[in-house]
Amino acid sequence: MIRRKLFLNTVFIGIFLMFLACNEPGTLIDQNTEISNHNWSYTDKIKTDVKISDTMQPYNIYFNFRHSADYRYSNIFVLVHQTSPNHQTKTIRYEFKLANPDGEWLGNGSGDLYNYRLPLLTNYRFPTPGTYSFTVEQNMRDNPLREVADVGLRVERAK
Repeated sequence: MIRRKLFLNTVFIGIFLMFLACNEPGTLIDQNTEISNHNWSYTDKIKTDVKISDTMQPYNIYFNFRHSADYRYSNIFVLVHQTSPNHQTKTIRYEFKLANPDGEWLGNGSGDLYNYRLPLLTNYRFPTPGTYSFTVEQNMRDNPLREVADVGLRVERAK
């Protein structure tokens, strides 16, 4: 019962924080997708569309990641596919460190969940206006990758 209340409180706080983040000035999108049963499969690609109108404005693009305390690794590899309005796609493989060598998680903890906002591109200028699609897929050896709660993308105007 206590564990369920803690889980529900954590979910409520997460939703509330996402609501606040989406209302921050300069945030174009801050969207997360819940991973079913906390098992992120290779086939569960997370797609986010972002409409860009100002190509002179630099943007910061982040990978949002949340996992449980039982996540087995101190890092994560992901593939990020960016498709431009003229349908050209480029793919970049990223590795993100999630824990110190002693096992201490680097993310912000709430209950047994840890949140990360990891930089993909900083001060990035989109080359043409239009709608860009970002697709994120896990690129670890495990399939499915267990104990992953949410995955998402945040795009904001650089300050």
